[in-house]
Amino acid sequence: MNARIQRNGLSIAAELFQLVNEEIAPGAGVDPDRFWTEFAAIVNDLAPKNRELLEIRQKIQKSISDWHLARPGPVDPAAYTAFLREIGYLLPEGGAFAITTTGVDPEIATIAGPQLVVPVSNARYALNAANARWGSLYDAYYGTDVIPEDEGLEKGTRFNPKRGERVIGMAARLLDEVVPLAEGRHGLVKRYSVDESARPAVLRVDLEDGRATWLLHPEQFAGFARLDGEERILLSSNGLHIELQVDRSHPVGQMSAAGLKDIFLESAMTTIQDCEDSVAAVDAEDKVNVYRNWLGLMRGDLEDTFEKGGKALTRRLEPDRTYTSPDGGEITLPGRSLMLVRNVGHLMTTDAVRDSEDNETPEGIMDGMVTVLCAMHNLNGNCRHRNGSAGSIYIVKPKMRGPREVRFADRLFDRIEDALGLDRYTIKIGVMDEERRTTVNLKECIRAVAGRIVFINTGFLDRTGDEIHTSMQAGPFLPKEEIKQQPWISAYEDQNVDIGLACGFVGKAQIGKGMWAMPDEMKAMYDSKMAHLKAGSNRSWVLSPSAATLHARHDIQFNVAERQKELMSRPRASLDDILTPPLLDRELTPEEIQAELDNNIQGILGYVVRWVDQGIGCSKVPDINHVGLMEDRATLRISSLHVCNWLYHEICSKEQVMETLKRMAVVVDGQNAGDPNYRNMAPDFDSSVAFKAACDLVFLGREQPSGFTEPLLHVWRVEAKRLHDG
Repeated sequence: MNARIQRNGLSIAAELFQLVNEEIAPGAGVDPDRFWTEFAAIVNDLAPKNRELLEIRQKIQKSISDWHLARPGPVDPAAYTAFLREIGYLLPEGGAFAITTTGVDPEIATIAGPQLVVPVSNARYALNAANARWGSLYDAYYGTDVIPEDEGLEKGTRFNPKRGERVIGMAARLLDEVVPLAEGRHGLVKRYSVDESARPAVLRVDLEDGRATWLLHPEQFAGFARLDGEERILLSSNGLHIELQVDRSHPVGQMSAAGLKDIFLESAMTTIQDCEDSVAAVDAEDKVNVYRNWLGLMRGDLEDTFEKGGKALTRRLEPDRTYTSPDGGEITLPGRSLMLVRNVGHLMTTDAVRDSEDNETPEGIMDGMVTVLCAMHNLNGNCRHRNGSAGSIYIVKPKMRGPREVRFADRLFDRIEDALGLDRYTIKIGVMDEERRTTVNLKECIRAVAGRIVFINTGFLDRTGDEIHTSMQAGPFLPKEEIKQQPWISAYEDQNVDIGLACGFVGKAQIGKGMWAMPDEMKAMYDSKMAHLKAGSNRSWVLSPSAATLHARHDIQFNVAERQKELMSRPRASLDDILTPPLLDRELTPEEIQAELDNNIQGILGYVVRWVDQGIGCSKVPDINHVGLMEDRATLRISSLHVCNWLYHEICSKEQVMETLKRMAVVVDGQNAGDPNYRNMAPDFDSSVAFKAACDLVFLGREQPSGFTEPLLHVWRVEAKRLHDG
């Protein structure tokens, strides 16, 4: 659809205009004419300021690049820091303060738990993530590599009783750790029963040897329910809930002496419904799909029907769960994750709305206006299921650079609140600490939104990408895997926690850490993710409902709040470490260089070919060793910039990179041979839009604003849609 509507000096794509006027605005309680009038006023006032911020980015980057060019060789830390202060990159840090955010749901403010990130453009994924508030521990164990497939424990195509027995035993041992019995072990339980004659009611536990016992900590018994012949017993640990499902008639329940058919853990406490890095939305048509799905989540009526195992299944949002409390009252727990929405950052503009001078509108302004309007359905009670109870709308803002850009987001949210008749600070903000200028000025970034901030989160991949782009002229970088081991990254992660704690986040906001990117390596994820909690994070990203359930075991076992108290007394992380780029400190062999190029370029092609040709913004992409990695634009950014850096510093040649691109294209084509929608890149490279996009990302990546991949991806995705979709 190419038709456009003219309103208040704006030129609006017809499909977006219709979505707002006919589907979103009426149920939100906002007159459509008022919406477009206010939208136009905000664009007229703030779009020029948005452009100014981007110009400042470029000016600062040029100053840094020129400084490095004038001073080849090792970087002098003292001189470099003084220079960054001189140009306003490193700003003076003000005195102590505490954030004043109010109206925050406990899932963010006080309860530690996993956080899912999912592309909202995919309705099925969005619903699965929202419903991942509760997850089957049995399924998470049985269906992943947490249990190895050896010695008769293979998953196979039919239920394996031996593997099932292992699942039941592992689950019982977890219960021993988090809800221990006064006597005996959960693996020896014959019967769980609720003694309602006591007041308050208590959980009685009968052991196989005839003894009766109770929970070691009786207060962990939170409630019970009976549903279709199944007894559900609700327990709690560290603010999260555990649901024991007792059904002796069920095949799995028959395998358990206690009749436990399953154990459900409260898992993904929050979910970020993403409009940014995991989404390929390049025009009005794409944005309408994104907004319509977010609207459906906020109204609670989003559905998706798909085929699985030869049957049509319809996915909907789960209802709340109701129990009888020990004192005889009723308690209701949410059946869904608390949902946040990630808007795009300040960089990109969109043709979906053009201003009075025919400029594309900053996409972040449009995202803010439309996603908040959608959320007002939920805020006003025009919904089947409430998203939280605190009366707030939660927006995550990525890729901001420094306090000035964060203040701009705060100003934008002020204007949106005024435009849509919302109280001040109804809109809450999550600040992604993933750009270096934000990292080194994090305290002042938080101060800029002290009345609405609800989270800070580190993101290693984007942060590394920005590190490479910012210090492009300083020298060649280490291989990617070695970059992770350098002091700057641990200092960056520690400082994020240090500053969050110092600014009063405890009990008000979350301190988060980044994603585990290997969806099939759940044992490794489980073994490593506890480190995030011990580092002081009360929110860690996961990529699937099963991963959320497995990671929830950590939050059930470990008291993050106590750990945060311990960390408050440690010295703050070193700024010198943060500002030391991880530059190459040795001569690489030709084999090392080629292996790194193969790894980077195979990853670039594997991701880009799906993004450009199919509009898939996030997917499991096989790496060079055929291990599935969950890729989004952040992973692309680091890989493409790493090759750019080595090209610029002549670690490799353009000819070598092109040979690698063509050779790896054949590998990627082979890895996608089973996809009927896939378009081969080889051997006709000149006709492959995706291959051309990958070449641009490598050969022109150094010239891209802030080293971001979005501008080139958008150009080539638009071209692919023109060629293939008509």
